[in-house]
Amino acid sequence: MLRFLTAGESHGPALVGILEGMPSGVMVSVPFIDDELARRQKGYGRGRRMAIEQDKAELLSGIRNGKTLGSPIALLIKNKDWTINSLPPVTRPRPGHADLAGAIKYSHTDVRNVLERASARETAMRVAIGAICKQLIKEFGIEVISHVIAIGPIKADTSGLSFKRIKDLASKSNISCADPKAERMMIKAIDDATIDKDSLGGVFEVIAKGCPIGLGSYAHYDRRLDGRLAQAIMSIQAIKAVEIGSGIESAYKRGSEVHDEIFYKKNRGFFHKTNRAGGIEGGMTNGEDIILHCFMKPIATLGSPLSSVDIISRKPFKAAVERSDICAVPAAAVVGEAQVAFELGEALGEKFGGDSLIEMKRNYNSYEHHISRVYGYR
Repeated sequence: MLRFLTAGESHGPALVGILEGMPSGVMVSVPFIDDELARRQKGYGRGRRMAIEQDKAELLSGIRNGKTLGSPIALLIKNKDWTINSLPPVTRPRPGHADLAGAIKYSHTDVRNVLERASARETAMRVAIGAICKQLIKEFGIEVISHVIAIGPIKADTSGLSFKRIKDLASKSNISCADPKAERMMIKAIDDATIDKDSLGGVFEVIAKGCPIGLGSYAHYDRRLDGRLAQAIMSIQAIKAVEIGSGIESAYKRGSEVHDEIFYKKNRGFFHKTNRAGGIEGGMTNGEDIILHCFMKPIATLGSPLSSVDIISRKPFKAAVERSDICAVPAAAVVGEAQVAFELGEALGEKFGGDSLIEMKRNYNSYEHHISRVYGYR
């Protein structure tokens, strides 16, 4: 079983992560991990913290001579901006944040004890762990990308664009958007929100290409891959909804307009001409691209704060203002990729389990040979 834990506070000395269950023999590139961390820090609308931190991952265990050993992998990301012990207490919880509920749950009167861990700074470690998982799933021909499809009311039009074209265009964009016209409008919307001391949310799409048929299961609720992916995405700070394929739109249509018809060709096997299911049917991958739409609310910290109540005095005040972003949708998209890569890595381990990459690939190749011989796939 693949699993991970993270520890650390936003202004603590470091973030720590442990990734367990990675098979031995997987090549791990530290520069690739650092590139993924740099992607998370970019994006128009990010705050001043990103100009301070230059995230780099240190691998402390589980890897030797560039390959995983099969033992737990320990990672460290140091915080340059760490002053947690000298920071002033916070008693004015921010609407939309974990502040108030967390303080009550853990019996704190200093909300800083909550916000330091609840902060999205923690996702830097998730991206580092996801980068290792990306290098595992790459061994099986799977690639995960993301791009921004909406900022506030501005929506991108990427219909008809191929996986490669979306990847290329998004990588050149300041906001990870594959529609240049929409990108310009999105940047203008962020500028307007900055002037108004407000914030903006949006929607990003995660696409996983190359997944074999049969990852996940219909047999138990907690093994359904769509449920696991949705939970993984929803665990990202400020994500409030997840759509798989055209799930939301399909709720308003008839079945004849929604379901993907099945076809067969001798040298191709079974396939679909459409992908409204988003690559998952009955909790399992069906061979098409996995498509997730992830909806992010605006950042809770506002330059012009909303009304709140002091947790000690009970008097009304304007909420506390912490250093924050205006828009972090492009950064959240990178975290989304990491979460999807992790879940796919775990699903691969379940389906083709083994203690080493060699063993997993042998099981994978046997499965591919079987479905080719029995069902005609090539």
